[in-house]
Amino acid sequence: MNLNTNYQNILFPYAYNILGSVDDAMDAIQDVITKYISSSKPNIENEISYLIKGVINQSINIKKRNQKTTGDKIWLPEPISTEKADTNINREEIISYSMLVLLEKLNPKERAVFILKEAFDYSHEEIATAMSFSIENSRKILSRAKKALEKMKKDFEPSPMASPTFLKEYITSIKTGNVSALEKLLSDDIMVKTDGGNVSIVSELMVGIKEVIKLMIYVYNTYQKSFSIVESTVNHQPALMFYNDGKLVNCQVFELEKDNEKIMTIYSIVDPEKLKK
Repeated sequence: MNLNTNYQNILFPYAYNILGSVDDAMDAIQDVITKYISSSKPNIENEISYLIKGVINQSINIKKRNQKTTGDKIWLPEPISTEKADTNINREEIISYSMLVLLEKLNPKERAVFILKEAFDYSHEEIATAMSFSIENSRKILSRAKKALEKMKKDFEPSPMASPTFLKEYITSIKTGNVSALEKLLSDDIMVKTDGGNVSIVSELMVGIKEVIKLMIYVYNTYQKSFSIVESTVNHQPALMFYNDGKLVNCQVFELEKDNEKIMTIYSIVDPEKLKK
């Protein structure tokens, strides 16, 4: 039996939601499956539960290691298209992009408990079994995680989807330099967060409507005029994909205000390592 083929679609959302990286998620899955295949498998009654537990804990270990290397730089999750069905991945179990960014504020164990409860609807008993601690610890860790998120004044619902014309209006306004049109589309305190990896970028963080409009028009006129721009859905949120000679070079994911369709955050991924998939 090919465990990679049979179980990858089940295991991937667990690993990716904890790690925010496709490559790291695949590494975690491969490590666990390889060890399982080579083990003697004593007293394993439920194979998939055993593998899920292994992937969760391996992902936590990888996340702990990675957090030590990213430092204070803005680190954004690797985007995944959720626009079309994929037979290899259950995209309904992929967390929204804004939530993945927010979860970076939690430690890996808090993040895992929160994800298991909120995304996979695990009971505290199931979480305790998967993570090898008590039910009471599960409750305490979840409570701590929710309090940390509440301090950042975020709720746990995904960003609302844009109207069919929303992204077209936005990119047309950028292309034409229409400041007044952009002012109607952007929140006054809009933020642009950019992850360039090892690539040089214009700005890592920009805050405020006037500054953001200047930045986005400048970036388009200086770098993106010849690019092909495609509307998409990334981690259940509206996105624009920028292609240079057929190669994806920038993914912009939009977080919208809940009471209207004004943009409150643009997550801009330029890091080539996160645009390979």
